[in-house]
Amino acid sequence: MRGVPRWVVVLAAVAVFALPVTFTVYPALAPAGFVVEAAPAALPADGFTSTEIRLHSSTGRDLDRLSVEVDDPHRAAVDFIRVRGDSAVIFLRTGVLPGDTKLQLTAPGFRERAITLRTTLDASDSVGDGTPGFLRLHDPADRVAFRQWFTFLAEAEYFRPQSIPEVDDCAALLRYAYREALRQHDSAWAKAAALPAAPSALDIRQYQYPFTPLGAGLFRVRDGSFTTDDLSNGAFAQFADAKTLWRYNSYFVGRDTARARPGDLLFFRQEGHGLPFHAMIYLGTSQIDDGHEPLAVYHTGPVGKLPGEIRRPTLAQLMNFPDPRWRPVPSNPSFLGVYRWNILRGAD
Repeated sequence: MRGVPRWVVVLAAVAVFALPVTFTVYPALAPAGFVVEAAPAALPADGFTSTEIRLHSSTGRDLDRLSVEVDDPHRAAVDFIRVRGDSAVIFLRTGVLPGDTKLQLTAPGFRERAITLRTTLDASDSVGDGTPGFLRLHDPADRVAFRQWFTFLAEAEYFRPQSIPEVDDCAALLRYAYREALRQHDSAWAKAAALPAAPSALDIRQYQYPFTPLGAGLFRVRDGSFTTDDLSNGAFAQFADAKTLWRYNSYFVGRDTARARPGDLLFFRQEGHGLPFHAMIYLGTSQIDDGHEPLAVYHTGPVGKLPGEIRRPTLAQLMNFPDPRWRPVPSNPSFLGVYRWNILRGAD
């Protein structure tokens, strides 16, 4: 080594010893990748089908703090994530809007990765009543949430000093409470709704109005089983009168009010009236005050030149109403019976 500067020798030695360290440390510092073991094919956009995505780390690094973001929560939702060391399972539930949605995977020390999940329209109508499967509430918790929101919103209108402008007859009260029960009830909605009390109900998870293949058209307005043509041929609309709600959007439960559950409907037909069909909502007990008697709520509709009002009698008061034509009893031919919304059909 004569003639070679000492510093060159030292530098060479350091390089030789550092080389194995570099190859050892670099893999630990370099970003790992997500390796997808199993991803689902196209799934039905029915709002309740569940699936799993299994993945592991490309380097054996633990998947701590794995995060999954869905770009369209109306097409899919993450129920929960199970991580075990360097592997994980993502549990997903489909929404009701068909199409592609991307899942963005992130974790500290990993390269981001996007996975595409594809869902297809669920055009089923298992009962043949014209209501598509994607609107029917399949989860018992969702059915409870709908009943609680629907009855709360209808009852809350009774406590307003003045009804909101759209609620001007019995069918309008049903349409309003039905539509708003199916919305996402976030802070912006609560501010706009300006309710007289705060409900304790959870939101429906299957879908939120108007994010369904039918958009704002909630109510069926013509005969027939559901077909894909009904998405655009006018079979569904935002408006429906009491007769339409009775005939195409609800089903018969019985003529005994003992069979009624909160959120069910009491329909009447009074011959000789310009608008013969009338509807009331069975509330059960109040969600707003401390009463313990079962109640009903309804809008009278215009009375002469007056706009009418919302009334909230007890069921006992209705049974003994002065005009027997408005009593919900089997012996009253004007009482059509207890009806239940089609979206609850086949489950209750």
